[in-house]
Amino acid sequence: MKNKYLIWTPRILGILFAVFISLFAFDVFVEGYAWYQTIAGFLIHLIPTYFVVIALLIAWKFKKELIGGIIYILLGIFYIIMVWGKAELKIAMLIISGPVFIIGILFIINSLLEKKK
Repeated sequence: MKNKYLIWTPRILGILFAVFISLFAFDVFVEGYAWYQTIAGFLIHLIPTYFVVIALLIAWKFKKELIGGIIYILLGIFYIIMVWGKAELKIAMLIISGPVFIIGILFIINSLLEKKK
């Protein structure tokens, strides 16, 4: 019997995390740029969300949970490397990378358990 909690938890967390990091893109609307610059800036600020959604699609829709989990972990490592050395961002590293690592690990665990069956 499949563990429905292990199947759905990383998917729901992936969606919630994508929504969470998308919220940071809305800061471009208060900068006072022209409408076309604002839209371009908004789309650029959504680039991290695109990567998170792509990893979620690979893991969920393409049934490649192991690959999706590895991508999530790599995204977390990439973020840590990007902000490394910025002392004021240590909590940000935890807030951003922590959930990404958890999602990746849950996808990998689910993939490995499915292969055992």
